[in-house]
Amino acid sequence: MLSNKQTTWAMEQIEQMYPEAECELTHTNALELLVAVILSAQCTDALVNKVTPGLFSKYKRPDDYIRVPQEELEQDIRRIGLFRNKAKNIQKMSQSLLDHYGGEVPADRDELMKLAGVGRKTANVVASVAFDLPAIAVDTHVERVSKRLGICRWKDSVLEVEKTLMRKLPEEKWSDSHHQLIFFGRYHCKARNPQCETCPLLEICREGRKRV
Repeated sequence: MLSNKQTTWAMEQIEQMYPEAECELTHTNALELLVAVILSAQCTDALVNKVTPGLFSKYKRPDDYIRVPQEELEQDIRRIGLFRNKAKNIQKMSQSLLDHYGGEVPADRDELMKLAGVGRKTANVVASVAFDLPAIAVDTHVERVSKRLGICRWKDSVLEVEKTLMRKLPEEKWSDSHHQLIFFGRYHCKARNPQCETCPLLEICREGRKRV
C-alpha cells in the first residue's frame, strides 16, 4: 500500500490534472442537491442533469414531493434507472425533513443519514458540497482509483476506503480530494480502458504497472 507521503504526492498530481474539479450535479440549494444525489445512484450525472431542470421547477420544497401520488413523481423521473424506488425514497426523505427538521436539510452528516433513503455516501456529498464540511464520499470512481493505486487494499469495504483516505489525507483537503478522485476515475482512470500509458502516477500504481 502507498504510504501517507506517496498518497499525498499522488493527490498532488491528480490536483494538477483537475484543479477545478467540483460536483457536476446541477443544483441551487441543499434540497436540490440531496434529490440529485439520490437520483444519481447507478446513473450518470449527465443523465440526472437532463431530468432535474424540469423536476426542480415543479418541486421546490419537501412538501411538493409528497403532495403528488408516487406514480406522478415516477413519471417525472422515469428516464432515470430505478425510478420507482427512487421516487419512493425521495418522498420518504421529504417526509422525514418535514417531520423532524422543519422542512430544512440538516447541515450535519449524521443527521442526514437519519433521513429515509439517505446513505453515508449521499450524506457525505451533501455535507461537503452544500455545507462546506470536510468529508470524503466514496463512489465507484473513488473506490476504484484508491484500490488501483494501492492507497487502500483490494478487500477494503467502502467504509474502510473512506477511513483510509481520511487518515492519509489532511482534513482540509478531504472535499477537494473527493472531487478530484472522481474526475480522475471518470475521465482518466476509467473502469474500462484506463489511460495508464499517459498517467503521471504510473510509477507508483500497482495496477498500472501490470497493464503496460
